Amino acid sequence: MSNDILVFAEVKDGKFRKPSLEAVSEAVRLAAQFGANAVAVTIGSGIKDIAPSLGNYGVAEVISYDDPQLKMYSNEAYAKILTDVVNTLKPSAVLFSATATGKDLSATLAGFLKTSVATDCIGSGKLICNDTNPVSSIMVLRRPVYAGKVINTCGFVKSPAIISLRPNVFPLNTADASKTAKVDVRKYALTEKDLRSVVKEFVSSGVKKIELTEANIIISGGRGMKGPENYKILEELAGVLGAAIGASRAAVDAGWRAHEDQVGQTGKTVSPTLYIACGISGAIQHLAGMSSSKYIVAINKDPDAPIFKLANYGIVGDLFQVVPAMTAELKKYFGNNA
Repeated sequence: MSNDILVFAEVKDGKFRKPSLEAVSEAVRLAAQFGANAVAVTIGSGIKDIAPSLGNYGVAEVISYDDPQLKMYSNEAYAKILTDVVNTLKPSAVLFSATATGKDLSATLAGFLKTSVATDCIGSGKLICNDTNPVSSIMVLRRPVYAGKVINTCGFVKSPAIISLRPNVFPLNTADASKTAKVDVRKYALTEKDLRSVVKEFVSSGVKKIELTEANIIISGGRGMKGPENYKILEELAGVLGAAIGASRAAVDAGWRAHEDQVGQTGKTVSPTLYIACGISGAIQHLAGMSSSKYIVAINKDPDAPIFKLANYGIVGDLFQVVPAMTAELKKYFGNNA
């Protein structure tokens, strides 16, 4: 068993996803603490040309599996490839970003390796690691449990530790274009058994939107929006700020927004720099999905709404007056400071 840290770098639309670059950055920092190497692994089709760019974020080596059969994500095939890499490299830990793919793949890999997985880990810029005997891979991590009401500190006593990191929590290293990684292009003999389920295509909604889990600013609307047509005022503000639009479960259940916009325990977990909650009372289910946001602004005409207990800034008022006023002032500000 080595001290090396392996990190899975997820590709989407021909480029590495920002949450994966955050995981790569954390792997580099963690490897430095252990006096070890950070090694990235990429799986897909047509990716060998972008693989060296991971060196911009500090990794010296990238293992790349580039095969047309791997263009679409296949849980079992990807997990078998990673199992092969782990058995060869014998790292102390394997890092993923806690995207839908990362959560799915990390759990399957842990099952294949008969080890544990810590999902959706959070922290203040770094993983908390045991200073003694890191070779034994006794790593201490913090992760939310019970809908975010409790922060659990968990440790690994068996290697490798399988870990997924919540997006927008761990800082992204400053990219250095002068640094590139050495790429080891490998092949994996795929069989029909490896691809028992095959994704044929992805059907897009046709609207280019900022992915909620990757957004730095999110503006969410709840039951107080009163109807789907009123989200246009949030979209106008989002256009000024370059923000993503989210929604509470109540709004999604009412059919006002698609489920992909839902923030909460049964939706997406987000950690933006700024979260603006409009007409959201603050049910625990919703708070579980956004409580790790760095700054929270709540707009609600009910001064006793639970959301105000969590918010850094609260505006007690009618969102249909407050939001357009904010949009107008921000347009003036950015217009004068463009």
